[in-house]
Amino acid sequence: MALRILTAVALFIDAGIHIHLAPGYQAGNPAGIGQGNLFLLESAAAVLAGLYVLLRGSRAAYAVAFVVAMSAFVAVVLYRYVDIPAFGPFPAMYEPVWFFEKSVSAVAEGAGAVLAAVGFVRAGRRTPRRRASAQH
Repeated sequence: MALRILTAVALFIDAGIHIHLAPGYQAGNPAGIGQGNLFLLESAAAVLAGLYVLLRGSRAAYAVAFVVAMSAFVAVVLYRYVDIPAFGPFPAMYEPVWFFEKSVSAVAEGAGAVLAAVGFVRAGRRTPRRRASAQH
């Protein structure tokens, strides 16, 4: 249960920071999808993944949590170091600085991905003993 809670907390921290930052980023680029709206979508995904892990703790829940946390971590690191131009409705999100909220979010995302990966592996090792003993 501790692993489920820690994974969910990492996702909730990530979501909270993105919700907090979203209005400022949307104001900077109100056209198209906008970075603020992308932040809100990522926040919703993180909250849902965190709740899924808390409620189920299954391999599927940890897999969803891993995908959400890892994709957010990759995005923040990628856009920190690589200047990717706008494409389609997506804005250019290059931001070559680390600041407090961004750093905390990156750490939470990275930790969430690691915790979810551990949870995925551990959930796969659980075998229903009743079914195994019933077969013999």
